[in-house]
Amino acid sequence: MSVALADELHRLEQQRSTGVLRAGDGEFHFADGAITSAGCRRTPGLDRLVVEAGVATAEDWQRAGAGDPDALPHGPRLETLAVLSVYDAAYFLLASPAEPEFVPAPEHWLSNVCRVAPHAVVHECARRGDPEFGPWPAELVASQPVVPARRTDQKRVTLTGSQAEVLAAVDSSRSIADIARDLGRTTYGCLVAVRDLTAAGLIEAPVVRRRHLGLVPDPAAPRLPLPTSGVPELPRRVPAPPRSARPLTGTGGPGRHALDEEAVASVRYRGVRPYQPERWRPVDRDLLIRLKAALEELA
Repeated sequence: MSVALADELHRLEQQRSTGVLRAGDGEFHFADGAITSAGCRRTPGLDRLVVEAGVATAEDWQRAGAGDPDALPHGPRLETLAVLSVYDAAYFLLASPAEPEFVPAPEHWLSNVCRVAPHAVVHECARRGDPEFGPWPAELVASQPVVPARRTDQKRVTLTGSQAEVLAAVDSSRSIADIARDLGRTTYGCLVAVRDLTAAGLIEAPVVRRRHLGLVPDPAAPRLPLPTSGVPELPRRVPAPPRSARPLTGTGGPGRHALDEEAVASVRYRGVRPYQPERWRPVDRDLLIRLKAALEELA
């Protein structure tokens, strides 16, 4: 996670700033310290989610963006999709090492629809885990095509609806971001499905050279000696603390979205301070009521 971007999000929240925070290939829109919209080139925009969900037409969205926000039917479904798009874009932007840049600007036209606390966004992205966890790190969602497995084990695999939908869209040419855009689903949701399908042996693991985004070597750290053969010796892994019981999250096994202790130890080894999320604030009862209404409407 980008510590610089996380710190900047907290600063803008505390100062109740209004404007645009640019970071990497996307941006956050702020109004009085709250995030009202977020976009990333690796994630489908809110317009795509809204049209695919049947909340509004493409023409309605264009009218709203042109200055007629009443063209969109305000309600729990639109608010839920707007919040999902913020978290989706934030997950990938926070995995980027790019330096953030804030520019004061008027409020986004979605400020009356969506307002998300930056500390909650950072906390959730930290809870989802290391962006390089597993064979599909966040950096590959737009650059690596998803290839179906050529051979599968003769075993029975139970798929969820979203996993089956993603698997049907895999054609050896489209990336995870392309699949998410075509299906009108969040890129993070498709990334989780691809990770699960890879673990089940239905999708080939990507064969790429791993890069550690945002990790800068500590100049004060002692240099490791090189062996006489001329091949650099791999750095020794810092002992990780004992694993503790962690809750199940979804169908991917224990702690799939939790921060991996060994990954955190690796971050400490390179001299980068891992982000420590703050405690949750009391749950907003009105937000829970709106989410319940949205889920009932979607059902």
